[in-house]
Amino acid sequence: MIPEDRHVPQRVLLVRHGQTLWNREGRLHGQLDSALTAEGIAQASAVAERLIPFGVRTVCSSPLGRALRTAVIIAERLSAELIEVPELSELHLGDMAGMTRDEIEEAFPGAREARAENRYGWAFPGGESYAAARSRARRALSACGWAADGVPVLVTHEMIGRMLRAELRGLDAAQALALRHPLGAVFEVTDHSERML
Repeated sequence: MIPEDRHVPQRVLLVRHGQTLWNREGRLHGQLDSALTAEGIAQASAVAERLIPFGVRTVCSSPLGRALRTAVIIAERLSAELIEVPELSELHLGDMAGMTRDEIEEAFPGAREARAENRYGWAFPGGESYAAARSRARRALSACGWAADGVPVLVTHEMIGRMLRAELRGLDAAQALALRHPLGAVFEVTDHSERML
């Protein structure tokens, strides 16, 4: 549970960016970027329509292009203020960013097995671990809590999104890593539960 004195919102609407070219190719983004596809733009527009009944006044976004493009579409449709929050950026995948799983297997033999032994604490070569990213997720929630007017929409990424949801709901590492966030889905997350909208 989130202590109130941390200025973390008790309820957020969590959005993953729309589909990108690299999503279609099976490439891992990390903090590299890839443009939204036509489908990704349509997903962002559909999410914006779904959010109209919530009276959203603040959209907090990762500064990475795919999330920011999604957030702009949502914020413009909702006439909401858009705030970039660097801590909402995706996990830093270091030397593996931009690669497919097959390319990773070839370039980093044995890394998959090493990661499987401690997925939460294992750091991507030249990048970060889920454990390190969780503290960043805490800071992101606090930043959005300070900045938001009402219930904020957070536009972000799947991997850091797991840590945001874990922080809000008080989940342990295993529970957090089991979470999924399909493209085009919106989660309403509180300090004790979540539901897909």
